[in-house]
Amino acid sequence: MTPTPSTPSTPGAPGAAGPARYDDVELLGMIGTSDASEIRPASGPAVDPDHTARFAQAHEEGGFDRVLIGYGSGWAETNQVAAFAASRTERLGMLVAHRPGVVHPTLASRTFSTLDHFSKGRVALNIVTGGNDTEQRREGDYLPHDERYARTDEYLQVLRESWDTTGPRDFDGSYYRFEGFAPQVHPYEGRHLELFFGGSSAAAYPVGARHADTYMLWGEPLAETAEQIATVEQRSREIGRTTRPRISVSFRPILGATDELAWERAHGILDTINGAVGAQFKEKVHRLHPQDRGPQNAGSQRLLSVAEKGELHDRCLWTPTASAVGGGGNSTALVGSPETVAAAILDYVEIGVNAVLIRGYDPLQDAIDYGRDLLPLVRQELAHRAAGTARAS
Repeated sequence: MTPTPSTPSTPGAPGAAGPARYDDVELLGMIGTSDASEIRPASGPAVDPDHTARFAQAHEEGGFDRVLIGYGSGWAETNQVAAFAASRTERLGMLVAHRPGVVHPTLASRTFSTLDHFSKGRVALNIVTGGNDTEQRREGDYLPHDERYARTDEYLQVLRESWDTTGPRDFDGSYYRFEGFAPQVHPYEGRHLELFFGGSSAAAYPVGARHADTYMLWGEPLAETAEQIATVEQRSREIGRTTRPRISVSFRPILGATDELAWERAHGILDTINGAVGAQFKEKVHRLHPQDRGPQNAGSQRLLSVAEKGELHDRCLWTPTASAVGGGGNSTALVGSPETVAAAILDYVEIGVNAVLIRGYDPLQDAIDYGRDLLPLVRQELAHRAAGTARAS
């Protein structure tokens, strides 16, 4: 049975930064090096080059702007994955997740500048400071949560200056110190190498507001998303920034030819997550939460809080998938026909979202389906609204 949705928030809700910008909305996907998800147990090698290439190519063929390459302490190294994926595509952007504190920022600055040259300007960084002590300690990081964000603040200052300025420089901070650093490689053709940043804690907001080109949020209802946008705007004003960062929101669309078929599929996915197959995934998640404590990171806590308020929000935002995995990762779903999900994505654009990241539970096939059935509808409506705005101005 299809749940009855609530009424979406109206355009221009609190938190929206002026009129929606329809002409520069980005659509992002996500790739991995093996065929695995919450409903697909990992099989085969951890790095499958053929699958990785096909995954990236499916996103390029489907019209995605960029793909996120996620970070985990035991996962394939993101820069090498990005370099390989870039070599198998022509225009697809590489959004490379990176955890400050694992390598020195002087090395990181050269690593990403070099990758940007070999990919001819297709690199951006997703800064993942880290919200779980257990995961951080797997790589030798024992700083507490808030101090990790203070370190990230310094780290991003070093990156930005090394990319945007020339000549030797010294640095003497609380976490990093060096003398005479003089990088010889800068981003491709002098471009601005973009920083995407995620975090929903009090410690995260000011760091992201200061450094991020795009602030990344997980898929909450429209009202809660507008509140987070307003917080980012406020923190940006407090540090003297004239405009807030762009905003990205992440979802797990579950499509069907009709709404009814999409809901049938959604409940099948949830049953799989809650069954023997999903148990393998959830076991890994639970290892991050000793003594069965809940997630430490604010983003996951927010998703679980939304789920407690109800299963269905706004047009078609569905939360049981988030509850099933303990709030881990972007795990809330948009459920419906391509037309319904496209309309839901546009609801977020209307409140000030500038980029939408989508990935599926059947990762490769869903990426193909999104490119064929969903993205064209979103782009068509964006173009229609952009034209209407131009005529009205």
